[in-house]
Amino acid sequence: MSPPPSSRAIHRLLPVLLGGLLLAAWWAAWLAGMFPTGTVPAPDEVGRAFVGEVRSGRLGEDIVASLYRVGFGYVGASLTAIPLGLVLGRSAAVRATLLPWINFFRTLSPIAWIPFAIIWFGIGDPPAIFIIFLATFFQLVLATAAAAAAVPKVYYRVAEDLGLRGDEILFEVTLPAILPQLLTALRVAIGVAWMVVVAAEMIAVRSGLGFLIIDARNGLRMDLVVVGMITIGAIGVALDVLFARMAQARSVRWGVER
Repeated sequence: MSPPPSSRAIHRLLPVLLGGLLLAAWWAAWLAGMFPTGTVPAPDEVGRAFVGEVRSGRLGEDIVASLYRVGFGYVGASLTAIPLGLVLGRSAAVRATLLPWINFFRTLSPIAWIPFAIIWFGIGDPPAIFIIFLATFFQLVLATAAAAAAVPKVYYRVAEDLGLRGDEILFEVTLPAILPQLLTALRVAIGVAWMVVVAAEMIAVRSGLGFLIIDARNGLRMDLVVVGMITIGAIGVALDVLFARMAQARSVRWGVER
């Protein structure tokens, strides 16, 4: 049962009110001199910097550059990790062979691969895309495998009675059955990918929101640093909302009790 319209309106208003309180607290702390000189800009300075970046077109270019790298790395990881996770979930032998190594590489910080990424791929988009791929690939494999292993065995018995075999069972039974859990894993993974691209851009490229922050810091433009941070947070929230809406689609949650 969905909440009444008045309740939904209140729920939408509460984050806005909290944002207003945080902005007021920021103003009050700045006016009171609570921040060391030159470290935290005033809200109006950030607003002017934001308008300047939008008018110059630089902010839009940096957003596009970051989304491009995240898109390539994330989609590439998804297309390879999900089929492997399906196989792991269905095959005990494959799971016993690969799972320890997948866990080993999953626990390595993607940032630790940056020196190798630069040596292998040079400076530019490829090292950042590689880091994003690593950050999302292993966790998606594990999440897919865990969901596939939990599919009720009766689904497979019915599928076999209907004549389905091999890949048909994986992609026509297992994959649809785990879609709710898989979309939750994809939602978490896109957040990780968005965080990692910022770190990668601070080292391996000369564009994107991560580079905007590090370049602004080097130039002592703390107002631009905050602009970059706010933009990253806003896009991260938008991506999370998008995946949350996808996970709630009726066609996706066919196997979940309501």
